[in-house]
Amino acid sequence: MDLRPDESLVAFREEVRRAIAEDLPADMEARQRAFGGIQSEIGDTLAWTRIMARRGWTVPQWPVEHGGLGWSPMQLFVFQEEQDAAYAPTMSWAGSHMVGPVIYTFGSDEQKARFLPAIRNGEYIWAQGFSEPGNGSDLANLRTQAVLDGDKYIVNGQKIWTSTAYASEWGFFLVRTDPTVKPQRGISFLLIDMKSPGITVRQIPMINDDCELCEVFLDNVEVPAENLVGEPGAGWTYAKFLLDHERTTSSFIFFNKREVQRAKDIAVAEGLARDPVIQARIARLEAEVTALEWSVLRTLAGEDYRYDDTAVASVLKVTGSRLQHAITELQTDLLGAKATRLFAVEADRRDPAPLWPEHVPGRVGAALGQRAATIFGGTLQVQKNIIAKLAFGL
Repeated sequence: MDLRPDESLVAFREEVRRAIAEDLPADMEARQRAFGGIQSEIGDTLAWTRIMARRGWTVPQWPVEHGGLGWSPMQLFVFQEEQDAAYAPTMSWAGSHMVGPVIYTFGSDEQKARFLPAIRNGEYIWAQGFSEPGNGSDLANLRTQAVLDGDKYIVNGQKIWTSTAYASEWGFFLVRTDPTVKPQRGISFLLIDMKSPGITVRQIPMINDDCELCEVFLDNVEVPAENLVGEPGAGWTYAKFLLDHERTTSSFIFFNKREVQRAKDIAVAEGLARDPVIQARIARLEAEVTALEWSVLRTLAGEDYRYDDTAVASVLKVTGSRLQHAITELQTDLLGAKATRLFAVEADRRDPAPLWPEHVPGRVGAALGQRAATIFGGTLQVQKNIIAKLAFGL
């Protein structure tokens, strides 16, 4: 298989690079460099999504009939790579890559008309209400109940580890609508206004000083029945569809490429670039990241590429998340005692650290934050079970 880019893809990359250079505000780029993680500050995420909406680039991978541009997987890869290389903020992926495809695939015409334009225009931040206390990986046994009462559902329950719920206008929730059938068959997929009476959101302080993750409590929340996506009891099918979309974007290849380069820069700045042990660690990680990149490209360029190739997506996620850990650990090791400067430079809640070189603050905070990479989107153990079952028939 020849994975060298053709002339049209090279020209496309140049177009994307020029557009990002024109559109990306300098202060936004500086904050993203300092933040140093996969996610961005919520204000920058919203602002950048709306900037890209002016070009129609928020959902370019969507089918044209749903407002997308019909970009190929390789075009989307190039776009995401150039965004990351330029330190552009992440866009609102929960809408564009997760609930959006569910709505245009399974939703009603009314839901498509109501929600898809808003997602394209960056009007909403979406929360994913799946995991529950005691039911994270064991998602099929979720306990949040939704009881149909006339033309509305009454929802009661609790969700946890819900990213950006504190800032979200809407959420997509898995709820149990039929407790009498097999667990997977009694789950439905509801769209819920996060400002509805009865919803309480509590942020969870994390070890890296972030509070992105939240608990969500639902007490007699009334949800219009028209907000049910697809058929009652089909939520498990829709959730698997959504998670396949999420996992195909979870190789973290762009983050890993960027952070290996950052590790090399730190080694130079700290006078460690000629240390043979450090050279060996960097070389090994760079080789592994290159192998991951070629694996991603081979997958995307294949004639039989499908977003829902679950086993392949799981392999890429396992590899990418493991590399995240290794790369950020190397960065921390390179800093030595300076690693005690925990937080990033620009974020409001973090120390400005004026006496430290700019490559120091934020590295430990990023390393601690990336520990979650082997948990979110399906734990490492769950991914290995998927690979064993689907790839090896075990």
